[in-house]
Amino acid sequence: MSEQLHGKRIAILVENGFEEVELTKPREALNEAGARTQIVSPVRDSVKAWRHTDWGETFPVDVALDRANPSDFDALLLPGGVLNPDKLRMNEKAVEFVRSFFAEGKPVAAICHGPQMLIDAEAVEGRKVTSYHSIKADLQNAGAKWVDQEVVVDNGLVTSRKPDDIPGFNRKMIEEFAEGIHPHHRSMASGAVD
Repeated sequence: MSEQLHGKRIAILVENGFEEVELTKPREALNEAGARTQIVSPVRDSVKAWRHTDWGETFPVDVALDRANPSDFDALLLPGGVLNPDKLRMNEKAVEFVRSFFAEGKPVAAICHGPQMLIDAEAVEGRKVTSYHSIKADLQNAGAKWVDQEVVVDNGLVTSRKPDDIPGFNRKMIEEFAEGIHPHHRSMASGAVD
């Protein structure tokens, strides 16, 4: 890949129990595109991944959530895993961190169970999204237009269903992150109507 994300700083928000490949493969693609990726977490020092059916590798935390400033980042990646978003949703600082990206019109990419964070951040109403099928009703109940597709892009928001979708997810994520601020993305988050 080219250096199309050169100079861009990307936050990857996770808790213990994120699906390992949903962090490692997108992060690798972002780094190859020239971005500087940083793991942000409420967990101190390091976070532990989940690898399909058991615990996976441990990854160092680059920025503690309580010291993370959304203004320091150009875009946000939300990996899935069942445990990860469930823990993050109960953390008001994490929810506010995600909400800030939408308020500023910055692009966000979420895969598998990661879109659960978008519900609590009040960022899915009226948006076309996809996710792991088990959270379809949750997203629909929050006002999202859920579809069963490999990757869905809705004005700066990129979503995918599962690890098999990562190649397509990575392509679209890089495109949207390279575009930068999405003004309509911002107005939707603030409740304004175009």
